[in-house]
Amino acid sequence: MSPSFNAIVPILCVVAAGIAALLAEAVREPGERAPIAGLGVIGLVAAGISAAWLWGRNATSFGVVSADNFGLFIVLVLVVIGLLTMAFSSQVVGRDRLPGGEYYGVTLLGLSGMMLMAMATDLLVIFLALEVLSLSVYVLTAIRRDSEASAEGGFKYFLLGGFSSAVFLYGIAFTYGIAGSTRLDRIGALLAAQSMGENPLALVAVGLLLVGFAFKVSAVPFHMWTPDAYQGAPTIVTAFMSTGVKAAAFGAFARVFLSAFEPLRPDWAPILWVIAAATMIFGTVVAVLQTNMKRMLAYSSIAHAGYILVGIVSANDVGKAAVLYYLLAYGVTNLAAFATIALLGTRERQNDDLQDVAGLATTHPGVAALMTVFLLSLGGMPPTAGFVAKWYVFSAAVGAGHYWLAIIGVLTSVVSIFFYLRIVVMMYMAEPAGGAARVPVLSRFGLATLAVSMIAVFYLGILPTRVLNLAAASIGTIF
Repeated sequence: MSPSFNAIVPILCVVAAGIAALLAEAVREPGERAPIAGLGVIGLVAAGISAAWLWGRNATSFGVVSADNFGLFIVLVLVVIGLLTMAFSSQVVGRDRLPGGEYYGVTLLGLSGMMLMAMATDLLVIFLALEVLSLSVYVLTAIRRDSEASAEGGFKYFLLGGFSSAVFLYGIAFTYGIAGSTRLDRIGALLAAQSMGENPLALVAVGLLLVGFAFKVSAVPFHMWTPDAYQGAPTIVTAFMSTGVKAAAFGAFARVFLSAFEPLRPDWAPILWVIAAATMIFGTVVAVLQTNMKRMLAYSSIAHAGYILVGIVSANDVGKAAVLYYLLAYGVTNLAAFATIALLGTRERQNDDLQDVAGLATTHPGVAALMTVFLLSLGGMPPTAGFVAKWYVFSAAVGAGHYWLAIIGVLTSVVSIFFYLRIVVMMYMAEPAGGAARVPVLSRFGLATLAVSMIAVFYLGILPTRVLNLAAASIGTIF
């Protein structure tokens, strides 16, 4: 294979698996069960192996895609998210009568866009990758054609997503106007060589790009789509897009602002400081008021976006590495929490209200224990992955002198424990009401996947050194 294609081999593996999934759906007989999820697993495993093989080689393709260790780390995070999504979906797709070929095919193609976004070194390629993943997630959000909530969530997401894409594209246009290129290395070199801090076009470009990224990561005040899209989408789709989209968007966010636009950091850092603080506070406070678990976790995901933004605002080596580690810890934990809700649902009812899990510890003690672990990790309780991730981010903020940002992060984390423990209290201390939902029996495979996720959460919380070292080593390839 020509060396110019080496960097995109992980992406090609996932694209091939997505096409194979669509073809398998097209050729199967009516009623025939085809192992479509297995095709996705094969493609993702191949992508993971190729990413590991590319580690440390700094391969590039066509000058606009770079398989540096930073991008490969995020690709490996996306592989983990993809594999967990495939595993959890195996029970849900058939139960909810989702079109299997379309679901798995679009999910894999969306993952390919996420991987491309993480490794792209050109603003136009980032935009194309953003559109690939966005269109995939729009379709997945509205994939339950018989559900009004799913259609409404997909439509709102599509309208606001189209607006944010236009803003992002305008930002690229202004960037090209001041730099004469959309290549990140050339933009960074020009900004470093010339004093652009007083150039109004440069500030407009940074502002527009910031708005585009803030929308994708659900940062306040560009979070409006998140609760409705998360609640309306099938729960397993919510699990996927709440983790995969964030991993890809934050990867590109960090690459663009901490590399190409680093010379303008005195201009954008104060704005991002305010956005990070507002995102943590708003996401946490509004989550306290929710009684629907999907909306509660949706606002929780907004707050977590604020925590990750703290690492970008800090902009030191600890903060940059903290972003990578947080994406992995959050990805595993949040996906497993949403997947637990998905597995507890039925086709007729999602069982996503607080009252629906009342007495779950009595009827399904194993599921209740697993869910408790995931919720405590999201709250940042030791010895889980969430604790190490938050500690790492707040340490970066203190090291960079952003003491108030660290204090806000700690206080909102303490408040978040309240709404996470509300679910735990309902599972262990509440009696099922007369009209409580009937929770189905979970498959052994679903329970096994949840158990694997729990082991990963404890591993990242108790023995985080190896992953932290990989994250720290990864940032040296681009920053």
